[in-house]
Amino acid sequence: MNFYMSFLLSAACCLVNGHHDFGYDGSMGPSNWPQEYSNCAGKYQSPIDIEEHLVRHVRLPALKFQGFDATPVSSTLTNNGHTVMLQLKTVEEACISGGPLLGRYVFSQLHFHWGSNNSIGSESTINNHSFPLELHMVFYKDQYGNFDEALKHSDGLTVIGLFYELYGPGNSVYNEIVEMLPQVTAPQTNTKLEKQITLGSLLPEDRLLYFTYNGSLTTPPCSEVVTWIEFKQPILLSEPQVAAFRKLRTDSGLMTHNFRPVQPLSGRLVLFNMAEAYSSADLKHYSVTVLLMSLLVHTVFKR
Repeated sequence: MNFYMSFLLSAACCLVNGHHDFGYDGSMGPSNWPQEYSNCAGKYQSPIDIEEHLVRHVRLPALKFQGFDATPVSSTLTNNGHTVMLQLKTVEEACISGGPLLGRYVFSQLHFHWGSNNSIGSESTINNHSFPLELHMVFYKDQYGNFDEALKHSDGLTVIGLFYELYGPGNSVYNEIVEMLPQVTAPQTNTKLEKQITLGSLLPEDRLLYFTYNGSLTTPPCSEVVTWIEFKQPILLSEPQVAAFRKLRTDSGLMTHNFRPVQPLSGRLVLFNMAEAYSSADLKHYSVTVLLMSLLVHTVFKR
C-alpha cells in the first residue's frame, strides 16, 4: 500500500488555497470579509459564544477515533501567512466518526488561533470566556472524496476544537511544535518536524464531554458546512509556549492575533454531550473546577 498524505495539497483548507486576500485588521479584517466572500455574512456562522445555561444536554453515540494513535511517517509545519498549520503524511487515514456525525470524516490538517495577550485568542468562547489559544483539527466527509468536493455539501466538514489554558512549566507533547516555530517565522515557509506527534496525543484526556453545533469555517470562504465538536476540557500549556506563536510573521508584520470575533447564534441549538459515566453532581463539580482553574490561571498571569 502506498503512503497516504492525509493533507491533500489540492484540497487544503481555505487557509491555504485561493483565499490569501484577507486578514484580521483594517480593510482586510473580518468585518470586511463579506465584501469579497458573501458566505461570511451568512446566518449560521462560526465561531460562537457557547452559553452553558442555553445548551441542551444529550447522550450521543461514542466518538470513534481511527488512526489517531498511528505515528506519522512525516509531519510538515507551515506558516501560510494566516496561521501555523500541521500536515501529516500517514500510512493509515486518521478518521473520526460517531457522536453527532453521520458517516466517517478524514483528517485534512490542523492549525491554531491565538491573541495578542493571554486574555484573548480563542475563536469560540464559553460563557464569554476567551482562551489564549485554540486548535482546530479539520476533517472532510470521506464519501465526497476530497476537501474541495466536501465544501459543496452541508455535511461536508467537521472541525474538532481544543481550548488551552496557561499553567505550569509546559506541556511536553506540544514541545516539538513550539520548538520548530522559529523555523517558520516568515510567511510561506515550512519545515519538517524532527519528532513525530500523533493526533491522539494532542487531544484532552476527557473526550466524552463536548459541545456540538452546525456552523461554518471561521475564515473565508466561511462555508456553512461544518459540524463543530468543541471539547470542554482545556489543555494546559506554559506561557512561553503560547507566546511563541505571537513571534510568527505575516506579509505585513507580526502575527500577534488571528481570531475571528464570535458570530450571532441565530437560533441554533448547541448540544452538550453528557457521558453515562457522569452524574449531574459530577458535571457541576467539573464545571466549577474548570472555572476556578481558569480564574487562578488568569490571576497568576496578570500579576
